[in-house]
Amino acid sequence: MVTLRIGGFDVKRVLVDPSSVVEVMYPDLYKGLNLRPEDLTAYDSPLISFEGKTVVPKGQIRLPIQTGLEVVEVDFIVVDAYSPYTAIIAKPWLHALRAVSSTLHQKLKYHSGGQVEEIRGDQAMARQCIVAAISRRSNAESLAPVKRL
Repeated sequence: MVTLRIGGFDVKRVLVDPSSVVEVMYPDLYKGLNLRPEDLTAYDSPLISFEGKTVVPKGQIRLPIQTGLEVVEVDFIVVDAYSPYTAIIAKPWLHALRAVSSTLHQKLKYHSGGQVEEIRGDQAMARQCIVAAISRRSNAESLAPVKRL
């Protein structure tokens, strides 16, 4: 969980997922950046959520992510689904930045301007997101109708 400068704004609650192949943007960030439906280009391939549900994207948008002096243009898939995260950053961004991530150390390192730069993860924010996701799931399960035999 990191904070990144996306589209000119500092964005918190960004999950770095080195196993994912697409960058995803959730409604909080979409609304926070004042994006409109006409800003999106078509993207019609469905995605599978963390809950295993099929999610149809609203579209795709290309935005810059700035880390220090480095700027990488990223194609975000915009979905209208709940997530405690604002966005997920994946392999395409990591590879473009030539970054190495360590989930054990909660860090991301990359070369910039002849030196090694580091982005540290925010463990407290990560815990808050996990708690939010678990409590949301618990609430949804408690509201589900009970089937009797």
